[in-house]
Amino acid sequence: MNGGYINPPPEKRQFRDPYGDWWDKQERRNYGEPVHEDNDILGMFSPDDHTHYKPGKAFFLIGCFIASFGVLLGVVSLYYPDKPSVPRTFPGGLETELGGLNTVRVPKVEDDT
Repeated sequence: MNGGYINPPPEKRQFRDPYGDWWDKQERRNYGEPVHEDNDILGMFSPDDHTHYKPGKAFFLIGCFIASFGVLLGVVSLYYPDKPSVPRTFPGGLETELGGLNTVRVPKVEDDT
């Protein structure tokens, strides 16, 4: 296999002893140690395996977060005021205020130049 190259068993470097006496402290390997052919997946710069929660507990915690966020939104919607002020009204509506058909026109000023 691969010209006599010994392919070591796959072991993720994340799970090696971080306090061991490694030649390469960052990659947690010794000098001359054979490298697995999937080193890009097993090395320290690959994505971490999250083993501190089982999937059932992780989904339970995500559900608790979503439920508590929903309760917070419900409480805020109960106490949040609908409008901060009373809407402004105009006598006769906005037609006269915005210059509609029944408004008094301003006479045009002719230039003397």
